[in-house]
Amino acid sequence: MITVRQVREVKLSAWQNTYYPELWRGMFITSKHFFQNFGRFIGRAVGLKVKRPLVTFQYPEERRPIAPRWRGRHRLMLRPDGAPRCVACMMCETACPDKCIYITAGEALDGRIEKYPVAFEIDLLRCCFCGLCVEACPEDAIRMDSGYIDLGGYSRAEFYLDRDYLLKDSALTTHSQFRGELDGVVVTRVDLLAQAKHH
Repeated sequence: MITVRQVREVKLSAWQNTYYPELWRGMFITSKHFFQNFGRFIGRAVGLKVKRPLVTFQYPEERRPIAPRWRGRHRLMLRPDGAPRCVACMMCETACPDKCIYITAGEALDGRIEKYPVAFEIDLLRCCFCGLCVEACPEDAIRMDSGYIDLGGYSRAEFYLDRDYLLKDSALTTHSQFRGELDGVVVTRVDLLAQAKHH
């Protein structure tokens, strides 16, 4: 059986139809928050200890702490012999929902790997920093744990990262990513999978 529900229309008075009461209430709330925050800012500026401090960081002098699972600017990793760890399998390019990774593969001369990236480019203006490229990489060649928050630039070309730029931060181990860093030893996803198979 279908039940029919009747909705009663609320009759507004002429004053309520002007929407002035809600407008003034919104202005009051906005003004209250503005003057509270302004008072806290002045108190902090003159050195007074305020009861509830501001959440504003005085950037660039004060930096916001980076969360352990923060995904930042990309970087490519190197093998122990100094060659890029990437084997140009195109899995990160395929997994990227924004299609911002462009890889040109070349045939490797040594017999250890079949291909290597002749060009590896990331367009940060299209990237949504989801981390799917990191998850898709079977060689642990790409990471997003560089620890850099500053992604500013003066031109669009500065947000187009090439292979050499991505490789220059490959030696960074200061920022622990979701792979985990235990006593200075970086635990990769491959190590975690091997440990899971043994248990």
